[in-house]
Amino acid sequence: MQEPQTWRDLLGQRIENLQERQRLAHVLQVSPVTLTRWASKESTPRPQLLQRLLRAWPEERELLLRLIREEFKDFPALSEYETVVETSLTIPAEFYTRVLHTLATLSRDLHFWSLCDLILRQVLLQFDPHRLGMAVIVVRCMPPSDGKMVRSLREVYGCGTPPWPSTLDNDLMFLGIESLAGYAVSTARLVENQNLGQEANRAPGYAGKWEGSAVAAPIMFAGNVAGCLLISSTQAGYFGESYYSLIEGYTELIALAFDRQEFYTPEQIALGVLPSYEVQKSSFSGFRQRTIDLMRQASINRHPVTALEAEQLAWQQLEQELLQSPFR
Repeated sequence: MQEPQTWRDLLGQRIENLQERQRLAHVLQVSPVTLTRWASKESTPRPQLLQRLLRAWPEERELLLRLIREEFKDFPALSEYETVVETSLTIPAEFYTRVLHTLATLSRDLHFWSLCDLILRQVLLQFDPHRLGMAVIVVRCMPPSDGKMVRSLREVYGCGTPPWPSTLDNDLMFLGIESLAGYAVSTARLVENQNLGQEANRAPGYAGKWEGSAVAAPIMFAGNVAGCLLISSTQAGYFGESYYSLIEGYTELIALAFDRQEFYTPEQIALGVLPSYEVQKSSFSGFRQRTIDLMRQASINRHPVTALEAEQLAWQQLEQELLQSPFR
């Protein structure tokens, strides 16, 4: 691709990608047509919008700033540390309407996945509009295999912005009391770790790939817990106290995706310790075959099960094996 000569050339190259054009329009709170007019020199943005454009492209900040200053000589530089997201502290009213519409119009079988996807992507838009790097994951209590105690949690659905993929379907894992999510579920309160990479950090949780800070908020109904909403950022110190009410608001919306029997009393939750993802990963590789074998065996025993039931049995088997694993 030809080296851009002006910031408008750079913008024009980037918005050739429709998805990027829509993302930028959302971040800058302008229409896609306005971006096209800037690129073609038909109009000029206000300085505040150029500042937002700089934040939207942290990976190209130096080049973009230099090109902008060639056209606007007195354009101020962003502070080196001015990367904190400008987040509204309320959930948009129109988003509640979208959630309720989804809940009212989709079949029961589609409720969970549709609501999770809708809500998680809204969380990303509101908390990481400049795409500094964020992952948002719904973590679910594993149904007790003995019918009594919840022994682990399982990440069931996630979305992200780079360096995480858009949909997190390959790296989801079991979590126990050793995790930030496990601590949030066990205590039934929001918990955070502002610096996962700090060796002397006494806050709960551990650093996963790319994580700088994280927050976990329990998903609750009538004092009972179904899991938690786990949000991770590449930036240390990203989640200030001013965001806690907003995060809790989103967990209350996520609770609508769960059936009432999926909520457990605090007395029913006794999480164990789970091994690292690297240990778990080898067990996941045979999950599909495990599910098929369970269905085949159930058919031989003349007690056939559905694919969904077999999958749940497979997860429970895997959970027991990991809880008993010596590699923790």
